[in-house]
Amino acid sequence: MAVTALHSAATGMKAMDTKLDVIANNLANANTTGFKSSRVNFEDLFYEERRQPGALNSLGQRTSTGLFVGLGTRVSNTQLDLRNGSLEETGRPLDLAIQGEGLFKVQTFDGIGGGEAYTRAGNFLVNNEGNLVLGTIDGPVVEPAVNFPDGTDMTSITITGDGRIYAMVDGEQQEIGQMELYRFPNPHGLRLVGGNLMVESEASGTATPGNPGDPGYGTLAQNFLEASNVDPVQELIGMIRTQRTFEMNSQTIRAADENLQVISRLRR
Repeated sequence: MAVTALHSAATGMKAMDTKLDVIANNLANANTTGFKSSRVNFEDLFYEERRQPGALNSLGQRTSTGLFVGLGTRVSNTQLDLRNGSLEETGRPLDLAIQGEGLFKVQTFDGIGGGEAYTRAGNFLVNNEGNLVLGTIDGPVVEPAVNFPDGTDMTSITITGDGRIYAMVDGEQQEIGQMELYRFPNPHGLRLVGGNLMVESEASGTATPGNPGDPGYGTLAQNFLEASNVDPVQELIGMIRTQRTFEMNSQTIRAADENLQVISRLRR
């Protein structure tokens, strides 16, 4: 019946609307440091079984197929694209990019991830207490804490590929601290909370710490930032396809409406 087509087409329009929202967010963050784009996955809904496969036909034979009419689609999930973004040279000694797998860890509000969050962004700054912080609005402190004592020559900072931090303090070279990276069994299960941050969830599993360069962990590149991995061309192509699919579903609604109009006139 045309009513089924109406409902199926409506689910398609709703799903395409969600996909367009995700594409818009990807494009909006094309210049966000360490941003990972998302894609929308779909799944079909229930089916109306009008004839079972294998039923007996008029000749007493088993049919090889059945008759199923689907009831539309829905968004099943959004999935992160965890491919590395390109490296952009900045010349700032506190800018770090991860080459390979791993996330930086920062402190956050207790109500968000139990006070711990993770990020690929490496645009770090030093706050008024000498602590290394992430360069976002809230400025969360890096964990494990890295503190630059008074008298540190901020132009002399060296961060090695394995995460060791050195600087001149009162004219002497000192090791200031050690950067760590964190991995998850299922990074696709991390919760996105904004501010370039992700937090642990039941789906992601528990974070495992390690030093940069350890087996399974990436290395650090000083004076570089990891750019967003959004591909604007692919996103624009996806936007066009989404718009056309939305339009086709709207045409289905129009066709179903015309069929219903024909049926309604039969009583006259």
